[in-house]
Amino acid sequence: MRLDKWLWAARWFKTRGLAQLAIASGQVKLHEEKTKPAHALKVGDQLEIRVGESVWQVEVTALSDKRGPAAQARKLYAESEASRAERERRADLRRYSAEPARTIKGRPTKRDRRKLEDFTGSGD
Repeated sequence: MRLDKWLWAARWFKTRGLAQLAIASGQVKLHEEKTKPAHALKVGDQLEIRVGESVWQVEVTALSDKRGPAAQARKLYAESEASRAERERRADLRRYSAEPARTIKGRPTKRDRRKLEDFTGSGD
């Protein structure tokens, strides 16, 4: 079974085209190595899938070329405990860290705009 088709069926990506792009850009690794979308996938293969900021390390437990409901798609893979713990740790860090824009209060003033223009040299 093709890797891109399995990623689509397991609901990691909405389309096979997006799955192919992710594989080509190195967001999906097979046994910690870059691979191609047409690579033959088999049960027991280890995948590392990067979706946004999250990194999932999963083992292929079943193959399917049909996209079904999410509950059925979850049966196609098993996430490692280390991966789950790391994702939860990163989520907690994001949740409890300071908001990056908390010091910004509304729109910039005319004075702020002039300072920015002086700094960037984009005025007149």
